[in-house]
Amino acid sequence: MMKTVYVLNGPNLNLLGTREPEKYGRSTLKDVEKLCNASAKKLGLNIVFRQSNLEGEIVNWIQEARAKKAAGILLNAAGYTTTSVAILDALLAVKLPVIEVHITNIHAREKFRQNSFVSKAAKAVICGFGIEGYALALTGLAGMIGVKAKK
Repeated sequence: MMKTVYVLNGPNLNLLGTREPEKYGRSTLKDVEKLCNASAKKLGLNIVFRQSNLEGEIVNWIQEARAKKAAGILLNAAGYTTTSVAILDALLAVKLPVIEVHITNIHAREKFRQNSFVSKAAKAVICGFGIEGYALALTGLAGMIGVKAKK
């Protein structure tokens, strides 16, 4: 049976491609979803891909991932990364492997963006690779959960 990974995206990521393209590039969230689907297929994973501007909805999806027996979570919490204790608490409660992903290098940006609540629950952090970071994160998570790439 194929393992499922939840790929969750936070606020304003629905604006990718038009929002500050000098920072985030011209790729859209649809492009990110296509990349994740292609990477998941190569790895023999199923993905559930979602985006919300609402903190509580993201918390609900994190809890759903455990209820549906997902193998892990790839999370770009965006603006909630630095503010959401609720998302941190949900990640700690579900006890699933979490990979934190950011399109930009948050450590080279404004000081307030460098304090991640998500990192306190994450097994690893990928940042600064653009949308390719999602593929790297899926590959890393697959290795953590014992999934080998298809030949």
